[in-house]
Amino acid sequence: MTTLIKLEIVRALRNKKFMFFSVIYPPVLFLIIAGGADSKPIPGMQLNMGLYFMVSMAALGAMTAVLLGSSERIAKERENGWVRQLRLTALPGRGYVAAKIAAAATVSLPSILLVLLVGAVVKGVRLEAWQWLAIAVGTWLGSFVFAALGVAIGYLATGDAVRPIAMLCYFGLAFLGGLWMPLTFLPQWAQNVAEWLPTHAYTALGTAVEAGGAPHGKDIALLAGYLLVFAGGAAWLYRKDTRKA
Repeated sequence: MTTLIKLEIVRALRNKKFMFFSVIYPPVLFLIIAGGADSKPIPGMQLNMGLYFMVSMAALGAMTAVLLGSSERIAKERENGWVRQLRLTALPGRGYVAAKIAAAATVSLPSILLVLLVGAVVKGVRLEAWQWLAIAVGTWLGSFVFAALGVAIGYLATGDAVRPIAMLCYFGLAFLGGLWMPLTFLPQWAQNVAEWLPTHAYTALGTAVEAGGAPHGKDIALLAGYLLVFAGGAAWLYRKDTRKA
């Protein structure tokens, strides 16, 4: 399992095109969306638009890397026979899922750090040192949830269907979870749904720190629950494929 984790991380880092898109896309999107709204307060929140979008775009960038990238790569590996070769070894389902999540998390970290750097240098965001560290670590750890979801989708869908399914999950979770805009701008029904989505809890990790507090226990518990469900589902799908073979 350790060998596979190292191999997957190296493979992810060697994919220059995907690395470029995953690292550059989030900070550019942050600059476009944040625009001149830095000083505008958000109704019902203790943050302004610049602070909010810095966290949400860091989260969105991590999701792009771990959800879209993982699902498509796994579906292609199933088609070209690589996963079949792995099933012939003694690798357990949890080892395969752990390797994929580790590789995805490695890719997500640079995009998170670059968004925070752009927020500090270009947008003039000022926070305490502990806040910068807590936001970076929290956003990175939270991305494991969506990395596990990407693995599950990659194993659930065929090569032709994986992209639309992954995109539907990506945009649906991002919009309803408040990554594109604060939840207070959405209808009440959408706010009620968002309270139970992993993307809302994911963004809430960073916004709570920006407001000077600690992440709420409900958000941490929600993310932990989703991680167990997605990772367990991915491992089950791997074992199911093994039984078929």
